[in-house]
Amino acid sequence: MNAAVMRDEPRPMLVPMALSDVDAVVAVEVAAYAFPWTRGNFIDSLAAGYVARVLEGPAGRVAGYFIAMEGVDEMHLLNLTVAPSEQGHGHARRLLDALVALCRERSAQQLWLEVRESNERARSLYRRYGFKHIGMRPGYYPAGQGRREDAVVMSLDVTEAGDVE
Repeated sequence: MNAAVMRDEPRPMLVPMALSDVDAVVAVEVAAYAFPWTRGNFIDSLAAGYVARVLEGPAGRVAGYFIAMEGVDEMHLLNLTVAPSEQGHGHARRLLDALVALCRERSAQQLWLEVRESNERARSLYRRYGFKHIGMRPGYYPAGQGRREDAVVMSLDVTEAGDVE
């Protein structure tokens, strides 16, 4: 796609995730992962009051989303996903910027996450953003055929993180 066409496209809007978004979010989740969250996982997260945002593009198309759980002085990122067709456009960075801004608004000092050890693309994004490798959770993720995959635990000191948009 050439730059002139990209400039004419509206930038996806970041909005709170609603129950009416769940089917579209699940469709993205299924397209993005071999072991996706279920519809029930998203509904339960919304019912629990977790912080959930959706990047909505033209015609309400979901470009990406995140879900995070608040704790005392911290936030735990549970899921951040960009639709495969929307990857490479800075949406993950924009979602992280929005989450860090929310952390600051709510006085969370640390942002935590787990990421599959094999997901080097996501791990690289998080490292570039300033997250530090804290440790491992052995066998955290399903890997098929009865196998499990380790999770890398990462943390960002929100008070020291660079400026966000």
